[in-house]
Amino acid sequence: MQIDIIETTGLGDRSYLVSDSGVGVVVDPQRDIDRVLALAEKRAVRISLVVETHLHNDYLTGGLELARTVGADYVVPAGDTVAYDRVPAADGDVLEAGPMRLRVLHTPGHTHHHVSYVLTDAGAAEQAVFTGGSMLYGSTGRTDLVGPEHTDELTHAQYHSVRRLADELPDGTPVFPSHGFGSFCAATPTSGDSSTVGEQVAVNPALTRDEQSFVDELIAGLTAIPAWYGRMGPGNAAGPAPVDLSMPRLVDPEELAGRLAAGEWVIDLRTRTAFAAGHLPGALNFELALANFVTYVGWLIPWGAPITLIGENEEQVADARRELVRIGIDRLAGAAVGSPEQLATDQELASHPVSDFSGLATAMAADSQLTVVDARRDDERAGGGVQGSLHIPIHELADRIDEVPDGDVWVYCGSGYRASIAASLLARTGRRPVLVNGGYGDPDTGAAAVGLHDDSATR
Repeated sequence: MQIDIIETTGLGDRSYLVSDSGVGVVVDPQRDIDRVLALAEKRAVRISLVVETHLHNDYLTGGLELARTVGADYVVPAGDTVAYDRVPAADGDVLEAGPMRLRVLHTPGHTHHHVSYVLTDAGAAEQAVFTGGSMLYGSTGRTDLVGPEHTDELTHAQYHSVRRLADELPDGTPVFPSHGFGSFCAATPTSGDSSTVGEQVAVNPALTRDEQSFVDELIAGLTAIPAWYGRMGPGNAAGPAPVDLSMPRLVDPEELAGRLAAGEWVIDLRTRTAFAAGHLPGALNFELALANFVTYVGWLIPWGAPITLIGENEEQVADARRELVRIGIDRLAGAAVGSPEQLATDQELASHPVSDFSGLATAMAADSQLTVVDARRDDERAGGGVQGSLHIPIHELADRIDEVPDGDVWVYCGSGYRASIAASLLARTGRRPVLVNGGYGDPDTGAAAVGLHDDSATR
């Protein structure tokens, strides 16, 4: 029996292909199912079961299309109402796939109808448990995605679900969650890339705290919910359309200039330093190279707004398109390929300075009225910030941009990624940004290292 992990780092999630004797089971597949099909071909297995632990809130599933493509049974928790035929998975059910068995455990918490699947061999020996958004590595799935009115109830349920897993499974059972590798579906930060039930007994808050302490700590630690999450559950219940990974229509420099002039969302995929050195005026920088790309495109851009991608080559555009279809951004207005110099018409390229926290300290010493924007989330700011900085989380900046004074604006975040997005948004409104490119908490070059961290700067 073999378990292959299919990483989706852009969303912090994992899917799984379980293989034995030429038969395959797929757990929580992402929408770009070509990755799963290629792996199944490599393993020489026929996929007979596609199973979901829950209706996902952070991506559109590929499960329905995958099951239809390969002729597999599609398994979805019994309590969920969906618009397509499926095999309902209820507590105690046992699903068969060749010599493999999947025993269904109802583990509510992340959602009301969430289930986990205990993988056993033909002799009923536990080989693994697929926990979706229930037991994560050192954490649990967040409990506020169904609606705030359900959060307390679901948090109590999450506590008991994780304890049920620990009580019913041997300590040596490997745990395979779908969330928790950077996903905003995790209630609190996770740790590690692998674990067992026994290891979780020693470290998981649901197994080391009493019930009320767990509930209070989890709810207190919940962070902002990405804007697109509200569309994923209903989309998964309705059944996502077949995925389209084709290349967007290429637009020429004149058409691109018109879109920029109209204030449309034109996304430059290059690194933040390359963007800062020279870009088309009005373009926004969402760096594709890092895992945060799809999170912040989905969070910041109004749903349904026309998006045009600028890539250095067609492969970069194709990679961005793949990321975007995972959250249902299917229709792109087009794409342009080439350097800013190649894509410019008669406009001069724009640029802005790049510095670090040492440079910010020097600038603040020279100008006590310097405008500094902190683009981090509220939970990050709660641990302190740069004294006197204006705290506007990146996902609120578009609506609060009038709070930022005109002129020079230094902007920082936890790494420089969100700060670069913020800098491009500010530049589009005529302000003159300076990108602080570096980690706020870096022990050698971060804010504290240069004397800028202030525990009292929490607003």
